[in-house]
Amino acid sequence: MGRFLVIGATGLIGSRIASELVSAGHDVVGAARDVARASRRMPTVEWLRLDFATSRVEDWEAVLGGVEAVVNCAGALQSGPADRLEETHSRGPQALIGACLARGVRRLIHFSAIGVDRATPTEFSRTKLAGDAALMASDLDWIILRPSVVLGDPAYGASALIRGLAALPILPVMPDTAPLQPVALDDVAATVVRLLEPGAASRIVLELAGPEAMSFTEVVRQYRRWLGFGPAVEMRLQAWLAQIAYRLGDFAAQLGWRPPVRTTAQREIARGAVGDPSAWQHLTGITPKSLTAILAARPASVQEGWFARLYLLKPLVLISLVLFWIGSGLASLGPGYETGRALLAHTLGDPVIDLVIIAGGIADLLIGIGIAVRRTARPALAAGIVVSLLYAAAGTLFSPWLWLDPLAPLLKIAPIVALLLVALATLEDR
Repeated sequence: MGRFLVIGATGLIGSRIASELVSAGHDVVGAARDVARASRRMPTVEWLRLDFATSRVEDWEAVLGGVEAVVNCAGALQSGPADRLEETHSRGPQALIGACLARGVRRLIHFSAIGVDRATPTEFSRTKLAGDAALMASDLDWIILRPSVVLGDPAYGASALIRGLAALPILPVMPDTAPLQPVALDDVAATVVRLLEPGAASRIVLELAGPEAMSFTEVVRQYRRWLGFGPAVEMRLQAWLAQIAYRLGDFAAQLGWRPPVRTTAQREIARGAVGDPSAWQHLTGITPKSLTAILAARPASVQEGWFARLYLLKPLVLISLVLFWIGSGLASLGPGYETGRALLAHTLGDPVIDLVIIAGGIADLLIGIGIAVRRTARPALAAGIVVSLLYAAAGTLFSPWLWLDPLAPLLKIAPIVALLLVALATLEDR
């Protein structure tokens, strides 16, 4: 049994590969930026916290002792506060290559993207191709895998979006989308396991694509049938409306979120994700599954339906909470200031009233801004629950009649807390 390093082992592809290698009896070192949750989910993996984008040759040299081969699954869609594509797709692999050469680790399996050798319309595909070129120029026993859209039991990014869209009664059809050849996650993981066997081929580039090309809309239709839903009403979006959706995705990315609908995705899906799987089939003996076979292998459960319905509700909940808290703070400090003073006038003195209203307004603003930014969203949501309960307690103590007010200002705290809890429960993407 061997010892293998899997980089990006918390991702959709990397986690499955790590799991398959452990199941086969191998020792696995899993590297990722955040491994706390993964170390609890997969305790049989030896976890290493290391950011591929900022890694240096010496960082990898320190962990390659005893490692027989490396599988690099690290990747990101678009540069932003959370991701830097040049470092992740190009400079990171170059540092890894240098470390492998220095420590005598010969085999490196590297995940790229299908079609980058034919067109590079975005920084994503250009940096992926640059990473491929650096590896191909090295003296390692390299293997480059270029998968199409990968689909399987877990869902993240595009595969999660497909499920979310499949739950909508009205399906928005995006303009300018090219065909896809979805590939099964099981087939991708099985490929890596085989290519890590002694004597396996090297210095090859393989396109991992399913047996059938189809439109993005047809993929969503098949998932909708799998979930047990009837046909959706399909509505083709105007180009300007689709452009707004992509730009909103870019804005969310600047706040640290990773929505699959961004301008990079727009250009990449216009290029398509199709390829020739014949070399892959011939080399490994794997017959890629069709999307129908992928879905038929495991009937959808009630949990799948929950995820699909909640996927697009999640951003709606978060946006609603951001608007609520920021709006509440602005109202308290602005047009509602005097109303607030009047409500508290019979229980608090003037200096204390002003302090309470200003402090409350600032707290509301900070919670709303905190929820909007991915890095601070979790503590801000928790703070929102605490502040909401404090408002309910203070209202009960100083203005108990508000429980009977026709507008029910205190009663409305309960659904706000419920939404905050839902946001906390669905915050993680993977």
